[in-house]
Amino acid sequence: MKKKRSLIILSVLLVMSMLLAACGGSKGGNGSSTSNAQNGSAAAGGEVKTVKIFQFKTEIVEGLNELKVEFEKEHPNIKLDIQTVGGGADYAAALKTKFASGDAPDIFSNGGFAELDMWQDKIEDLSDQPWVKDLVPLAAEPMTKDGKVYGMPMNLEGIGYVYNKDLFAKAGITETPKTITELEEAAKKLQQIGVTPFGNAYQEWWLLGNQGISTAFARQDNVDEFIKGLNEGTATIVGNEQFKNWSNLLNLTVKYGQKNPLTTDANTHLAMFASGEVAMMQEGNWAQTLIDNITPNMNIGMFPLPIDDDAEKNDKLTVGIPANLVVNKDSASKEEAKIFLNWLVTSDLGKEYIVKKWKFIPALTTIPATSEDIGQLGADVKKYVDENKVYGLQSSKFPDGVTQEFASAIQELIAGKVDEGGWMANMQAAWDKLKK
Repeated sequence: MKKKRSLIILSVLLVMSMLLAACGGSKGGNGSSTSNAQNGSAAAGGEVKTVKIFQFKTEIVEGLNELKVEFEKEHPNIKLDIQTVGGGADYAAALKTKFASGDAPDIFSNGGFAELDMWQDKIEDLSDQPWVKDLVPLAAEPMTKDGKVYGMPMNLEGIGYVYNKDLFAKAGITETPKTITELEEAAKKLQQIGVTPFGNAYQEWWLLGNQGISTAFARQDNVDEFIKGLNEGTATIVGNEQFKNWSNLLNLTVKYGQKNPLTTDANTHLAMFASGEVAMMQEGNWAQTLIDNITPNMNIGMFPLPIDDDAEKNDKLTVGIPANLVVNKDSASKEEAKIFLNWLVTSDLGKEYIVKKWKFIPALTTIPATSEDIGQLGADVKKYVDENKVYGLQSSKFPDGVTQEFASAIQELIAGKVDEGGWMANMQAAWDKLKK
């Protein structure tokens, strides 16, 4: 009896060992077949790869980190390392340092046009990606060269004067100003009710030398020919009518603005605006979430920068692509980087974050966005885009480093260290120094 029981036990053990061997035979190099199924298959053999993302939009950091968690759940063998340098810091310099130190990111930001030319030998051609066919034409322009698309535009952004509709109504301003004369009249009415018309964050180089001055370029008869002329020495900023007009607008905002604009940063003018202390500020629709965090449901809108008394030409909003996400073509994780970019704009969660969390105006036709989703500022910008009443943001066409030099020259004008002629001469000198 004992012998029979022993034979049965031996038989059971033999069968179990055979089953275990069979299971072992289906193992991959890093574990069981069950483990491999859970770990996904984007990297060969279940290898975990890290995608380093280096970008500058500080207002989306929280959302990006939340998306990182969800993306990694769906793609366990791809890890995201997200780093942000922005909020007035010099992203371009930081990016160059990353590459020079051997810590090049797998995904990074690029403005397109001249910036694309500067970095093209490092950027992967993304023309074969599934989202390319869905790009809004305006959004595709900065990163398209010789028929190829080299970057994913994050969104469309408008730049102009964000204004408090309730304060405008209280002051008896019934329409947004379309001329510089109307703007000054509005400023006087706001002063009469005890409100400072403008909150000026003129400490910020990007507000002056990148976004603000773009209007003077966009109003040229042919902006691309003008920029080409600056590069070739056949055109000049000195004495240019549109730059004179823009400086008149700048002076008007200083005249009707708060004290000490050169020591006022963006956070301060946002707080001043959200509290009702000032009625207008030069900003973009990205300010929606920042204002909402201070004063939810504030009644706000946006209108273009009027630099002269030509109402028709002034009634166009500056709209650009703040950043395009590009892939480092020398990256060992570039395929994983493409997987993330595709997921960002095609997954339901990614689309939801783009419009509802970040209040972005989508750069792809496949991402629906209602006015409620993108906020009052986004809705105003989208209206200008839909009506084709836009000027493109021109700063990505400038020589590398010129935006900061421009800002310094403009700040000297605000401080009264130079007159209009000296300012324009300094602007031209900055361009001449840095052009190729």
